[in-house]
Amino acid sequence: MERPLLVYTTFPDVDTALAIGESLVRDGLIACINVLPGMRSVYAWKGAVERGEEAVGILKTRRSLQKRVHEALKDRHPYETPAIFFIEPSEADTATLDWLVAETPGG
Repeated sequence: MERPLLVYTTFPDVDTALAIGESLVRDGLIACINVLPGMRSVYAWKGAVERGEEAVGILKTRRSLQKRVHEALKDRHPYETPAIFFIEPSEADTATLDWLVAETPGG
C-alpha cells in the first residue's frame, strides 16, 4: 500500500515557493504545496549566526516518490544548502490518500 509523505522545506519568499511548488505539481511529483509566509529564522551558517525572513513549504507526496522529489527540489531550490525534511505520517484519511496517489503520477 502506498504511504503518504510530507516534505518540509523553506524558501526565500512566497513567489519562489509557489513557482517551485507549481512545477513539482505539474510534473506529478507532488499533489500540493502549502506555503506559509512570514516565517522569521535565526540560523547558524558558515560559522555565523544569521537572521532572515522565509516562507515555509509543506509538500504532499507519496513515499515511493521521495527520491525523485528530493532530486527535483534540490535542482530547483535557490539555496546552496536547502533544509529538506521528510516526514512520514503514521496514517492518512483514505480519501486523502486516494487523492494523493491519483494526483502524483510521476512515480
